[in-house]
Amino acid sequence: MQRLWLRWLVLALFVAVVAVAFTSLGRWQLDRLEQRRHANAHVAEQQQLPPVPAGQALGQEVTDADQWRRVELSGTFDAEHQLAVRQRRNGEAAGYEVLTPLRTPDGAAVLVSRGFVTLEQGQPVPDTLPAPPGGAVTVQGWLRRNEQGRDPLITPIRSSVRLVNAPAVAATLPYPVTTTGWVAAYAVEPAQPGALEPIQVPAPTEGNHFSYALQWFAFTGIAVVGVVVLVRGDLRERRQAAGAGSGGPGPGPDPG
Repeated sequence: MQRLWLRWLVLALFVAVVAVAFTSLGRWQLDRLEQRRHANAHVAEQQQLPPVPAGQALGQEVTDADQWRRVELSGTFDAEHQLAVRQRRNGEAAGYEVLTPLRTPDGAAVLVSRGFVTLEQGQPVPDTLPAPPGGAVTVQGWLRRNEQGRDPLITPIRSSVRLVNAPAVAATLPYPVTTTGWVAAYAVEPAQPGALEPIQVPAPTEGNHFSYALQWFAFTGIAVVGVVVLVRGDLRERRQAAGAGSGGPGPGPDPG
């Protein structure tokens, strides 16, 4: 009996640890869901605000809370130093963005993603990028924070880059550049030549966090039920063994 109690104790400790771990993971997924909902609401709110001058919005480091605010700026594009931003998505399409410095009258240039070009699967980024409009332009766009990554991802190589990090790009340019963030254009006047598509705001989605939370809670229930089944099985076997032990042959007949 002592060994049986020890077995039950080990099972109880095991299921307690599993239940705490799985429940914590489920609650973590619910927290992630709440964060995603908050982020979606924030993006929607930012889109309703009137545009502000980009110089004002870029006056300090752009954070997640600042992203997707409408901004406006004017200047002239520097086609000589534009970059292809590889492996990007715009809605459901895959392709690349064209990042071009905009020389502003105020001094420091601002990095502007002028738009997106869709590529078919396996199609490489072309060597020649779409040219910007010449002369003075006005850009309306979304405020973006600097993307972070290892040096090979943020450092321009052969007129292309993987992530947009203004300080890393600024280090390769021969004039001052605003390094607190950048702008993703959704409108340029006069209109741009070529097949550039405006940058889209990410569609609101809640991801799979809720279903993942349900799975973790279900795993907790399965673990608890499994231990109950094992304990009941042990008790059943013990009762059957006790019944078999007490059901032996009775005393023989008296000798005649």
